[in-house]
Amino acid sequence: MRAVVLHEFGPAENLTYETLPDPVAGPGQVRIAVRAAGVHFVETVMRRGDSNGMAPPLPELPAVFGGEAAGVVDAVGPGVDPAWLGRSVVTPRSAPGGYAELAVAELAQLHEVPDGLGYEAAVTMVMTGATTMGLLDVAQLTADDVVLVTSAAGGVGRLVVQYALSVGAVVIGAAGGADKVEAVWGLGADLAVDYNEPGWADLVRERLDGREVSVVLDGVGGEKSAAAFGLIGRGGRYVVIGWSSQEGFEPDPGLVEQRDITVTNALMRLIERPEDGPEHERRALEAAAKGELVPAVQTFPLAQAAQAHAAMERRQTTGKVVLVP
Repeated sequence: MRAVVLHEFGPAENLTYETLPDPVAGPGQVRIAVRAAGVHFVETVMRRGDSNGMAPPLPELPAVFGGEAAGVVDAVGPGVDPAWLGRSVVTPRSAPGGYAELAVAELAQLHEVPDGLGYEAAVTMVMTGATTMGLLDVAQLTADDVVLVTSAAGGVGRLVVQYALSVGAVVIGAAGGADKVEAVWGLGADLAVDYNEPGWADLVRERLDGREVSVVLDGVGGEKSAAAFGLIGRGGRYVVIGWSSQEGFEPDPGLVEQRDITVTNALMRLIERPEDGPEHERRALEAAAKGELVPAVQTFPLAQAAQAHAAMERRQTTGKVVLVP
């Protein structure tokens, strides 16, 4: 099979497209002919060899990155019902990794792709969508909220904006660059702003005309997070859902106490409760199949995984990045 392999930590061009032996399905496993494979920003961090305290442990090299894979079952291992052959499936955890034409997955970590849902959408929802479901469970948004979403044009951010609108909240989406801001407007946000522009937080205050932000769902980090935090009204909530800038931000404890703000790292909550993952995955796939949440996908050929990583690091992608063999 063809796969993308990392032999040495470093820049994106260290990802090479080469031939590897076909994986074999073991007991309780199926093999998937991959039609779509998900890419995560954290994988660019790991590729550089920088766990940064927030990324998973670095893999042993050589390594095939990726976990999410969607495709067609083309082989089953011992003890697996042959009826699985030919089924369209998706998994959040594949081996040796999703950046390949073939991948193996445990039957217990498999979902059938719902009718009407494409492989790219399915591979987006099984992890990015499931993560979004978990984050939203923590955030508990209501129609009374004024919600500010940072990194709103990203894979998670877009889904959060859609959900917040569906519950009747006032939604402000902040993203970087004119194209991404336009994409946020396209989702139906009440306000979309470019947080690369000076004074964007002042613009939000002006447009809210006396109303205050009650919830910030922050997916970016750094100075942009500090500006977003400054918009939260008394008694509001600050919820961490990502860190796309790789820059840290810690709210000032004095301001948190003074303004009675609840600070929650929703990502850590999810990490601490892995047992909730399968249910989040099921709900996410179901929501996409029903059209309740519509993922945005930007595809790259599998052979161009290095270009996909480089584009993500330059913040030039919109929505979920997916590799297509």
